[in-house]
Amino acid sequence: MGMDRKIEQSKWSRKRLTRIGGVVALVCLLVYVFLISDSSSRLNVETGRLQISTVENGAFQFYIPLLGSVLPIKTYYLDAVEGGRVEAVVREAGSFVEKGDTILYLANTNLRLDIMNREASLFEQRNNLRNTRLAMQQNSLRLEAQLVELDYQVTSAERLFNRNAELVKRKLISQDEFEESRDRFNYLIKNRDLTIETQRQDSVFRSLQIEMLEQSVDRIQANLEFVRQNEENLYLRAPVSGHLTSLNAEIGESKTRGQRLGQIDILDGYKVRADVDELYVTRLNVGMRGDFDLTGNTYRLEVTKIYPEIRDGRFEVDLEFVGEAPEGVRRGQTVHVRLELDDLTEAVLLPRGSFYQSTGGNWAFVVNEDGGFATRRDIRLGRKNPEYFEVLEGLEPGDRVVISSYENFGDNDKLILNE
Repeated sequence: MGMDRKIEQSKWSRKRLTRIGGVVALVCLLVYVFLISDSSSRLNVETGRLQISTVENGAFQFYIPLLGSVLPIKTYYLDAVEGGRVEAVVREAGSFVEKGDTILYLANTNLRLDIMNREASLFEQRNNLRNTRLAMQQNSLRLEAQLVELDYQVTSAERLFNRNAELVKRKLISQDEFEESRDRFNYLIKNRDLTIETQRQDSVFRSLQIEMLEQSVDRIQANLEFVRQNEENLYLRAPVSGHLTSLNAEIGESKTRGQRLGQIDILDGYKVRADVDELYVTRLNVGMRGDFDLTGNTYRLEVTKIYPEIRDGRFEVDLEFVGEAPEGVRRGQTVHVRLELDDLTEAVLLPRGSFYQSTGGNWAFVVNEDGGFATRRDIRLGRKNPEYFEVLEGLEPGDRVVISSYENFGDNDKLILNE
């Protein structure tokens, strides 16, 4: 009797095949929904060519970057008070000078001739004054002598007139003789009065003449002293003690009045002078602060002076160190200053990138959670500093945003990110 043989069932049963087919159909449907049926325009890009940054919460500081130059805290400029030819250079540029030290000497022949002419004029006026005083004294003595003589004659004539007045009463002399003595007496009196008035007027005239001559002498003397001071100004002397940073003078070179010859720096401290765009001219105030990094340390600065003149769309500000200046800092050294315009505030921050040139900050590509693609999203940005944008709408902390240039993305709405 033969034995029954067990028939094995196939692994690929109809029921199982039906299940597998359903799964495949579902996968195909999903692919169709997410890929084929996606009507948005897409572009495949390599992730390595993109710069992707994460949105985060943080402290926002609105500041502007400035390129500053280190200068001494005080600088004294040396200008030619009087023009001339450089006769001698006593101190060289780069040397340290003490207040009052002679730096150089200018020669001015015309100035020297002017001094000689003024000295001659002063000598002449002094001689005129001396001669006028002598003439006044001599004339005064002469008039005094005339008065003495007239007084004597008046006295004699008066005595003769009085005597003749008695004699004419007695008929001892003639009427003509009496009248003659009377007339002479009256004449001498009038002559004396006239001489006294002449002496008075001459004295007044001579006094005025002397006063004018004295004023002329004083004026010439003052002018001479002024010109001599100009001659003294031919010596360029250090107004303060410090470092003679520059000296623009060679022996034999001609310098005009007011020409810049050099400068002396006071090395007791330093400041930073920077150019600022005129856009911020109404926003800057004395007392605002900033900082810069040097040799691994950060140093604070404070605005101490704002220069109002605008040239080529920029104006200058001076900033002094808050605390000690960096060791080893040198005049003319360039520093990158961050000048703070607002106080620190908490904000949602997006690092700055080239995408802003294409979107104006109105939209950006935001990467999905698994990093497979990035889609376009409308956003709104606020303030900005050289490092961050302030996010007002459209992004949340943790969002990953493509911040590199969108120049080659065209009008696509989605980026397919490939490794």
